[in-house]
Amino acid sequence: MTPFDELDLAGLRVIDGGLATELERAGCDLASPLWSGEVLRAHPEKVLAVHRSYLDAGADCLLTASYQVSAMGFREIGLNGDEARAAIQQSVALGEEARREYMQAELAAGREPRPIWIAGSLGAYGAALHNGAEFHGRYNVSHSELVAFHAERILAMRETAADFVAFETIPSLAEAEAILESLERFPDLAAYISFTCRDDGHTGHGEPIEECARLVDTPRQIIAIGINCTAPRYILPLIHRIRAVSTKRIAVYPNSGEDWVAETRSWAGASDPQSFGALAETWRRAGADWIGGCCRTGPEHIRAIEQASKS
Repeated sequence: MTPFDELDLAGLRVIDGGLATELERAGCDLASPLWSGEVLRAHPEKVLAVHRSYLDAGADCLLTASYQVSAMGFREIGLNGDEARAAIQQSVALGEEARREYMQAELAAGREPRPIWIAGSLGAYGAALHNGAEFHGRYNVSHSELVAFHAERILAMRETAADFVAFETIPSLAEAEAILESLERFPDLAAYISFTCRDDGHTGHGEPIEECARLVDTPRQIIAIGINCTAPRYILPLIHRIRAVSTKRIAVYPNSGEDWVAETRSWAGASDPQSFGALAETWRRAGADWIGGCCRTGPEHIRAIEQASKS
């Protein structure tokens, strides 16, 4: 990975959008316990195509398709830890390939390509349980087990060319504490921690977001605090709460604004990319440094964010 002291984040403003959304649109079946990780294994070319679509839409940062990948999850479907490690490394290699293709296309068109960062995505422990636990964080595991879970994947990610690690959809202060402890073994590695929130002031588990912001504000290797997989209507007050207690960069990438209906396993409501872009402009004025999208957002949302970032 890029050593912490050599990481230059100047110019990073737009994160990419939802990966699963675009894979589903491409006809992929995400019913596997590995979710998008199964597509990574079976159809890497489709992951590559999604990455390219986000770069073409104006994203400065690609999140890898490794969110759901873990030795624990791989063992559940009869694979092993070595295969999980290889999948994490393959996810970064696909991001590199997408970045390389984008750069070549821009140069061939006579344009100067913008810098592109690759964030190694690592989801919450609950994501590996594939039962929605990442949204409430009520796990029946010890602190040491959480530390070991995250350290194992960090070690695999550290061997890649990712620029930094993105710990995503973290639902609780306790899991953030475990992540910070796991990172102590890797002081040269840069990372951010992104929380999922149930309202405009609390994590999915229930802690005030200010407590989380204070926790991650001190460690030098933490480059940002994030909010993702959260309704757009909560983002502005969450930014204000974080900015009041933290000097770190703030990354926000909410879902589309649609609601998941568990009974029918479907989404309800509508999403307007242009309105999303207008919201992004207010988030940036409030202090958000990096803005993107999560569930049900696509390249059109990222294009709207990129255009709003120029206003």
